[in-house]
Parts: sequence; structure tokens; C-alpha cells
Amino acid sequence: MQDSILQPSVALMLLTFVVWVYMYILRLKWIAQNDESAEHLNTPEKLNAVVPERINRPSNNFKNLCELPIIFYALCVFLYVLNLVDQLFIALAWAFVGLRLVHSSIHCVVNNVPLRFASYLFSCLVLWAMVFRFAIIIL
Repeated sequence: MQDSILQPSVALMLLTFVVWVYMYILRLKWIAQNDESAEHLNTPEKLNAVVPERINRPSNNFKNLCELPIIFYALCVFLYVLNLVDQLFIALAWAFVGLRLVHSSIHCVVNNVPLRFASYLFSCLVLWAMVFRFAIIIL
């Protein structure tokens, strides 16, 4: 059962990879179609000023996937190393990953803010539930 906590961690890593690839596909395609030079886009500020919002969505989502999920990764490692993995932690981990997948899909494609926020909020609540449960167990 211990190894089961690694599967949602790897799934979230793969989601981050997919968003990263999608980000570069959109950006490079846009740059090629608009004949932009790398020098003209050499800072995030310059890039954001020129590139349309729909092209920047995956970049914004990628940044988001490199923020709060760090707590998820650390928690999964702690659970694994301390031999604390159980069915509830596994279910919560998959719920977190599923909600992050929904959030990324909404953010990168349609950017419906109320739906995006709801999926983000619920994923955060799941993560904090995991953290507090872990804290109760070890304290």
C-alpha cells in the first residue's frame, strides 16, 4: 500500500509536464506566426505585454502547478517514508490530483474563472485536509 501514494504524485508530475509542453507549443507557434524576435520577448513583462492572454494561460497554470503542489509532493514523501499511507490518504491524494487536472483544463482552455476558482478551492481544501490529518497523526 505504501507505494500507492507515489502514483498520484507521478500523475501530478505528468500533468505539469503536459501543461509545460502545451505552453511551449502555443508560445512557439504564436512567435513563429507573428515573426517576433527572442530579444523582443526576453523578459516575462515584455512577453506578457505582447502575447495574447489565451497564449499565456498555460504559462500561468504552469506557475500555479509549481506553487501549492510542492506541499503535496512533500507530504506524499513524508507519508511514504514514515509508513503512514492508508486508504484515506490515497483517496485524498487522487482527489487533489483530479481537481488539479480539472483546474488546469479549465485554466488552459476556456478560463471560466468561477469554475476555475471552484476547482482550485476544492483542491486546496483537500490538500489542507491531508496536511491537518498528517499533523494530527505525527503530533
